[in-house]
Amino acid sequence: MSTILIIDDERAIRSSLRDILEYEDYTILDVDNGRDGLDILKKEKIDLVLCDIKMNTMDGMEVLADAHQSSPDIPFIMISGHGTIETAVEAAKKGAFDFLEKPLDLNRLLITVRNALDKSSLVTETKVLKRKVSSSKTKDILGESGAIKRIKETIDRVAPTEARVLITGANGSGKELVARWLHEKSNRAQGPLIEVNCAAIPSELIESELFGHEKGSFTSAIKQRIGKFEQASGGTLFLDEIGDMSLSAQAKVLRALQEHKITRVGGDKEIDVNVRVVAATNKDLLKEIEDGNFRMDLYHRLSVILIHVPALVDRVDDIPLLSTNFCEEICMEYGIPVKDITTAAMKELSHLPWTGNIRELRNMIERLIILSDKSITDKDVIAFANPSREPLNSVAHEKGTTNYGLDMDSFDSFQDYKDHAEKEFIKYKLEKNNWNVSKTADDLDIQRSHLYSKIEKFGLKRD
Repeated sequence: MSTILIIDDERAIRSSLRDILEYEDYTILDVDNGRDGLDILKKEKIDLVLCDIKMNTMDGMEVLADAHQSSPDIPFIMISGHGTIETAVEAAKKGAFDFLEKPLDLNRLLITVRNALDKSSLVTETKVLKRKVSSSKTKDILGESGAIKRIKETIDRVAPTEARVLITGANGSGKELVARWLHEKSNRAQGPLIEVNCAAIPSELIESELFGHEKGSFTSAIKQRIGKFEQASGGTLFLDEIGDMSLSAQAKVLRALQEHKITRVGGDKEIDVNVRVVAATNKDLLKEIEDGNFRMDLYHRLSVILIHVPALVDRVDDIPLLSTNFCEEICMEYGIPVKDITTAAMKELSHLPWTGNIRELRNMIERLIILSDKSITDKDVIAFANPSREPLNSVAHEKGTTNYGLDMDSFDSFQDYKDHAEKEFIKYKLEKNNWNVSKTADDLDIQRSHLYSKIEKFGLKRD
């Protein structure tokens, strides 16, 4: 039940309000002066305050102003026996929910109290939902490998500073997630995080996108546009795939970083911007500099701190943790029971090439969830991982086996390997052609002669 604080220097008013509100099952606290009321607000969880305006030790407007500074979400209902329109307007400007005149009308009092408490609960719920939405956008950086631990440590050290960060790594490796955490853990976390994919914007439009434009600056500029630098003022600007930015745009970005000022396309007014820039690329910018595609001075401006996000094949120890997390997440999205991933399936996943990195792994887990039965097995991974690719070829090299699944470490000599391979080849041919030869026959000579007699019928030469 909600707790209501009554601040009024008239005992009779306090007693009457207490009786009325306690009858409605509210918990009531009351004091006769504003200073004690402010102390209670600091110590107790109060849902609503009924405060008189004219009091001896401290004016009700002062109480409202002080309380609004420390607890802006607590609704105040101001009460006065000398109410005027000017007083009501002043109370509203200072943050009061409503204003009631004495003598109080019982029905209006109860309706106003209920409405104030409803608004308070809605404000609280909205904040909780916003936090949930925000946390869902910024997922945890999963992994226990050394490289991931170093990235987390670097984020913790760098995020609270204003240093610019350049994040490198292959597509799908998680550069955007690193950028999000740099923002979330920075002093700018309450400000906006504006993301720009430089590779997705045509070179002729990138300057307008970043710096905005004035009305009439070019044919399709029918109104003024605010650019990403201005939108990100007070927060963080994430320039993804900055290696694809045109040289002319690079020059303007460099100027913005140096002078903290921009000029809209078609305009001549300089606009101050307060932005922290985090950039990312999948290219080797030093090579791009050699080829004349990227400015060296911009590279040095951006790369105060360098963070390299490793490819998934360089952190295969994290695949089980990532796979399990993705499986739980996707099954929850689909509203189905979480599927188990067998140990053998985890091994098969660990041996895949993963050219698409984390993004490819998540897509793979989603595919396996859809196509597999109650659990995800190694057979599912082989069948559905990449049907267009010869299965196990990459695994064979890793395990020291042939493409036919022979474990070469189990043979003491090359002759032993040849004998075994020949036997397996004969079995395969006999079974494929449905020749009536026992699968468990140990007489290799009988199988060999049987096969050769069949081969000679086709006019092939016997070695």
